[in-house]
Amino acid sequence: QVQLVESGGGVVQSGDSLRLSCAASGGDFKSFAMGWARQAPGKEREFVASINWNGRVATYSDSVKGRFTITGNGFEKTVRLYMNNLRPEDTANYFCAADRTNDGEFDFWGQGTQVTVSS
Repeated sequence: QVQLVESGGGVVQSGDSLRLSCAASGGDFKSFAMGWARQAPGKEREFVASINWNGRVATYSDSVKGRFTITGNGFEKTVRLYMNNLRPEDTANYFCAADRTNDGEFDFWGQGTQVTVSS
């Protein structure tokens, strides 16, 4: 059974940095793409970042590009999200996700970790 467990959320101030981590288990993740999405209260879940199966190609949403960095890969069964220069609009529940076929659609989700950025 595939499990994705996030850690590292918290409450920070605007301009601060935070690192999220995700540990994957219960499957062979060597060929999986991994990534992060977030959901703010009253809003739909939105894509944040992803990294392909070998960790060499990263993709970011426009809202976080230049501030967030994703590292890790399926082979390591770990993916991290380094978030710099955080803004109040980054406040959301952040979900780790895995894409089994690297087709851009996440197939597995973690439970989420809350990030709150105060102004």
